[in-house]
Amino acid sequence: MINKLTDKIKKTNAPIVVGLDPMMKFVPGQVQKRAFEEYGETLEGAAEAIWQYNKEIVDNIYDIVPAVKPQIAMYEQFGIPGLMVFKKTVDYCKEKDLVVIGDVKRGDIGSTSEAYAAGHLGKVKVGNKTFSGFDEDFVTVNPYLGSDGVNPFIKVCKEEKKGIFVLVKTSNPSSGEFQDRPIADADGRPLYEVVGEKVAKWGEEHMGDSYSYVGAVVGATYPEMGKILRRIMPKNYILVPGYGAQGGSGKDLAHFFNEDGLGAIINSSRGIIAAWQQEKYASFGEEHFGEASRAAVEDMRKDIAQALDCR
Repeated sequence: MINKLTDKIKKTNAPIVVGLDPMMKFVPGQVQKRAFEEYGETLEGAAEAIWQYNKEIVDNIYDIVPAVKPQIAMYEQFGIPGLMVFKKTVDYCKEKDLVVIGDVKRGDIGSTSEAYAAGHLGKVKVGNKTFSGFDEDFVTVNPYLGSDGVNPFIKVCKEEKKGIFVLVKTSNPSSGEFQDRPIADADGRPLYEVVGEKVAKWGEEHMGDSYSYVGAVVGATYPEMGKILRRIMPKNYILVPGYGAQGGSGKDLAHFFNEDGLGAIINSSRGIIAAWQQEKYASFGEEHFGEASRAAVEDMRKDIAQALDCR
């Protein structure tokens, strides 16, 4: 799957992943109205509104981006109906030949981690049959329980030819409370560097054609740290959240890429899916929110390309 992701980035010339992180405040009024008329103001009604919102956005961007990243919490908040829409969204995006990165941030040990890996990337046996659960192409994984929590995902990735992105340096402001702490037995280097070295090692042992199917998550909001981690993890794709709404811009991103122009994929969530609410794209109006999302992708693609050209 890492080979497919790389190929699609080359084909679209867009190292971009669209975060499908829907919240009801992003969903235009006419979409909510139709859903509530059919299902009422219920969890089912909210889930239907989210589904119709996602579908319209995907229909407008699937041909110009390589990947999407649905954040599972945004669906779980609506209970079982929300999880059904998460699965429906994953399946629809795969029908459109998009690479799907499940932002699930799972991390546990033993049989629990094995179950998460099976449910999101692998297969589960029921009697004499096997079934795929959510069936994403990649998922995000929290490594802070150690190798016990990551190895079951790597095992399933090897079997299914899928991939993971391991949290290394996250984009949120308080990430440094733990991730930046110096480690005594690592010559005082910060924890995120030690985790990056571990990701590089896992990656060396599980390679695609040019890049590993073990990637890393490193926030756009920390470009200097991104420079260091790019050197530490030369063969690992870096998933970079924090573009746009969280403050990252194209000029912050060049250091995340290798000299071949590959090796990184930049995430934007509400900057794209809620573009219609921004002054810049207000002319599209609520009725054309999907077209506003497409315009935001095009602008993001230009911003990244310009930053890479100026390296």
